[in-house]
Amino acid sequence: MVRYVRGPEGEIVADVYGKLPGRGVWVSAREDALRQAVQRGGFNRGFKAKVAIDADALVAQTHEQLRRRLLGQLTMARKAGQLAFGQTGVREAAARGDVSMRIEARDGAPEGRGKLRTLSLATARELGRKDPDVVGCFTAEDIGLALGRSPVVHAAVTVGRMVKDIRITARKLSGFESLVPKTWDDARHEVTLEPPPEEPPPDSG
Repeated sequence: MVRYVRGPEGEIVADVYGKLPGRGVWVSAREDALRQAVQRGGFNRGFKAKVAIDADALVAQTHEQLRRRLLGQLTMARKAGQLAFGQTGVREAAARGDVSMRIEARDGAPEGRGKLRTLSLATARELGRKDPDVVGCFTAEDIGLALGRSPVVHAAVTVGRMVKDIRITARKLSGFESLVPKTWDDARHEVTLEPPPEEPPPDSG
């Protein structure tokens, strides 16, 4: 779920980090759920006040914040030594069975992506681990900027404590865009996270 708060001017702000002060309203991390909350007066009830909301703008704001959060988590994973990148780096991690999630550039070539997918799936299954998920909604430039490198086509979050939080953010993002581009010819072979299910919001807070 995503928390929303009222800003100083009364505007509604997405709080994807869950740290902004004030009363909050929680909405399922899905574009359709957010639009329904706006249309059906969910924010008015949650804040106990009438609030003016541009649904398109709030969807775009939430979507962009989730993208930034996920890229920021990849930056932190690299600094923590829990991220491999480049064809060679990911291949070596996959051969060890250390890949928990593959990050593939949306504009990358299918050949290299397919080889890493095959290897990471094979070793994970041999070791009895979960099939690595894939996130393919970022460009090579996006990934490179997050990692402080030139454009990066292949990266992987390796086994460790950061995987859970990164996977949570990725699932939330999948409620606003597909993590596997429909333009990929090999999309049906990829293991991807499903959007969060519809869920009743907890009490405002």
